[in-house]
Amino acid sequence: MSAVDVVRESARAGRMVFFEESARDGAQAKTLMSAGFRVRLAREQGAIFGADGPRHVVFAASFPSVCAQEFEATRQVALETQESVSPAAICRGTVADVRLALRAVRGAAGARVMVIVAASEATARALVHSDARTALAAGLDVVEEAVGLAGGDVAVDVCLVDAPRADHALVAEYAGAMTARGAGTVVLADTVGDLLPGQARALFQRVAAGAGPEAVLVSHLHNDLGLGLANTLAALESGVRVAACSWLGMAERSGMAATEQLLFLLAHDPAKTEQLLGSDNELWWTAPDLTRLPGIAGMVSAETGVPLTVTTPIVGTGVATISTGTPFTHPRTFQPYDPQHHLGLAPTVVLTHLASQRVLRAVAERLGYDLDPARTRTALAWVKDRAYRLGRAVVPDADFATYLDGLTADTTASAPAPTPALTTTSAPAPAPAPAS
Repeated sequence: MSAVDVVRESARAGRMVFFEESARDGAQAKTLMSAGFRVRLAREQGAIFGADGPRHVVFAASFPSVCAQEFEATRQVALETQESVSPAAICRGTVADVRLALRAVRGAAGARVMVIVAASEATARALVHSDARTALAAGLDVVEEAVGLAGGDVAVDVCLVDAPRADHALVAEYAGAMTARGAGTVVLADTVGDLLPGQARALFQRVAAGAGPEAVLVSHLHNDLGLGLANTLAALESGVRVAACSWLGMAERSGMAATEQLLFLLAHDPAKTEQLLGSDNELWWTAPDLTRLPGIAGMVSAETGVPLTVTTPIVGTGVATISTGTPFTHPRTFQPYDPQHHLGLAPTVVLTHLASQRVLRAVAERLGYDLDPARTRTALAWVKDRAYRLGRAVVPDADFATYLDGLTADTTASAPAPTPALTTTSAPAPAPAPAS
């Protein structure tokens, strides 16, 4: 008896599924995750959805045909994360690659393989040296054989490469045919990353209409024009419920939609989700725990070397920080969401050259100093002078505390405070990773 395809079941029920690519497509961003880290990441990502992790997350572990190490990594992920996610192996559209991918994941509950098939004339010529229809027809045969080899124990997905530049009617025809032959989902990949949101919406609408109601489409949209997330949202507006994404947006070239951004956007504000997808959408079997996002992102950053910057949305070092006067006194007026409520991040006041007296006093109080108005003015002048002399906005707490030691030791409030030797500090470390 065939196992239930929980991903297909979720998508057809209108629930959201994340096709996680940071370990696979993310490697093309010049990163490498160890096998043990992939296991840890998959477990942490699945835990966002509790016991429903396998119904909400497909974890693309690797391309087993790359080398023996990638085969073993895929095998380890499949066997050790099957209760947390639906583990997947990716393969080329050849029977030999399919057999290897099946070997890598067989025996794991919820296991999947995804077969890569060229869809456009350009990719068909580059990958299999044929025209697009011939490549798709050959891909259909491979998918049918893969389904037979899987024997109902492993779900078979197919990825149609460069679908936007292909003949959409032809893509729809083969998406429907592959579904009829047993494909669980059909991925439409914006391989070159040059779609605009209106084009993405039209692509998925046209292919869905032509492929028929049984086809479950998946978006895989790159970020070369900075539109990966916007295009993914356009696909969701058209009815797609499985979306490829990657932690920190890591993927080939400029990356793809970032997992943490897509998940947060869909989950943090029901009214916003309703505005995007309509009022009759229930995306979750189990509502996601968004407070896990900063820790997972910090963990991925530490493993891969991809930095979390002050402007990284949702999980960056600037989230939950305040450095200027009016946002300090009226924080909710200047924030799109409450970082403490949604992400578990307590607000932090950061001292910069833009500080007001209120901001400076708040930082001083956090460090254990109570400044009178005269010393506040003196300290504020020092902060601004120091920032411009060093060419760096943020004054680290340790440097400010050292200065305040000297300032508060001076019995004459109006006297110029001694200026200690200037020191440099590194940027704050990412938030500690959650336990695996």
